[in-house]
Formats: sequence, structure tokens, C-alpha cells
Amino acid sequence: MFPGGGCIWNDIIDKDLDAQVERTKHRPLPDGRITIPQALVFLSVHIIALFTLSHYLNDVAWKLAFATVVPLTGLYPFMKRITYLPQVWLGITLNTPVLLASAIFTNSISRAAMVLAFGGWSWTMWYDSIYACQDKKDDVKAGVKSIVLFLQHYTRIALTLFATGLASSWYLCGLLSGSGLPYFVVSVLGGGMLLARDLFTVDLDNPKSCLVAFERNGFVIGPIVWLGFLLDYLMA
Repeated sequence: MFPGGGCIWNDIIDKDLDAQVERTKHRPLPDGRITIPQALVFLSVHIIALFTLSHYLNDVAWKLAFATVVPLTGLYPFMKRITYLPQVWLGITLNTPVLLASAIFTNSISRAAMVLAFGGWSWTMWYDSIYACQDKKDDVKAGVKSIVLFLQHYTRIALTLFATGLASSWYLCGLLSGSGLPYFVVSVLGGGMLLARDLFTVDLDNPKSCLVAFERNGFVIGPIVWLGFLLDYLMA
């Protein structure tokens, strides 16, 4: 419910900006297939369901859920209008739920959860920076700010730091949680090698190359990391 509602809200606020970007101008809101009132109804369904479920959370988890939905998700679409670092805000927004999950089970936030949340933030910075490289020229015309316009030719250096932070978090989480060899070989080593491959092969000035590298996070890297978790659990 949270990611879906956040995407709807973002598309509502960005309707006019999306209409100025080649890649997004044919989305349902910019091209008129869906109206703003219709989108708000759909958003309301997500919000009602989300807060109905959050009623059963403990106090720590509920506060984190509220912070994720209201100030973090609510303000994110405006960040690209006022700062060149909207990805930083997005990373915080998307990975606060890692802390929430820890709070649900322990009524507190564990060290492993904080490390994992940092890794998730690094991952968001990694893939959303690559994603933003697709629209550099259109973003300049539309007045949209992003980290790649701020970093310019330093973007690949920043991506190196984000990938290092992510891989390091996988390793530290494994140590803190007592993970076994399958996790370290498949998730940490395998995931790290995939990150390195994309770091050296993605063409940041080629939108198609950036899209392929972005999608690999969901269809290749993510599943490999998850597989390491699964094998570690099954072989424990």
C-alpha cells in the first residue's frame, strides 16, 4: 500500500512536469487518460487501507509508519523543485520501513536494521541516480532538479560510493545476524559482482543503457540477494 500510494501521489503532483519529459509524457495523468479526481479516489483507497492496517502496530512502529507516509512521502514530490538532491529524500522515505519492520517484531530498532536501512538508502541512491540519467536533457528544460545534474561528470564516482555502501551493508548485516556461507557467497559476493558489472558497463549518457541497468536491480540483483537469504535459511 505504501509504495503504490506514494507513486500515485507523486504522479499527481508531477503531472505537469511529466508532460514535458519525453519518457513520461504518455503516462495516464499527463495524457489525460485519468483525471486528477479519479487519481485522488484511487489514492484514498490506499491511504485508508494503510492506516487501517497500521492500527495494529505497536507505538514505535506506528510512529515510524506515520512519519513514512505523511512528512516523508508527502513532501518527496516537491523535493525535485527545491533541491538537487531529491534522491536523498527518496532514499530516506523508502527505507524508513526497514526500521519499521524491526520495530514491529522487537518494539525497538536493532543495529542490524539500522545497517540494512543505510544499505537500502545506498541502493536507492544507486538505482535512482542511474534512472535519473535517462532524463538529464528533458529535466533541464522542465526545470526539474536531480542529483545527476548536480554531480554531472562526478556521477560515476558517486555511484561507486553508493555501491560500496550497499555491499558493505550486506556484509555487516550478515555478521550481525549470524548468517552462513550461502548468504555471503550468493547475496554479498554475487550481488556485489553484479553491482560492479553495472558500474563499469552502464553508459550514463545513453538512456537505453541506463534503463537496462536500472531494471536489473529489480529483475537480477534483487532476486540474487533474496536467493542468498533463502538458501541461508534452508541450509541453516
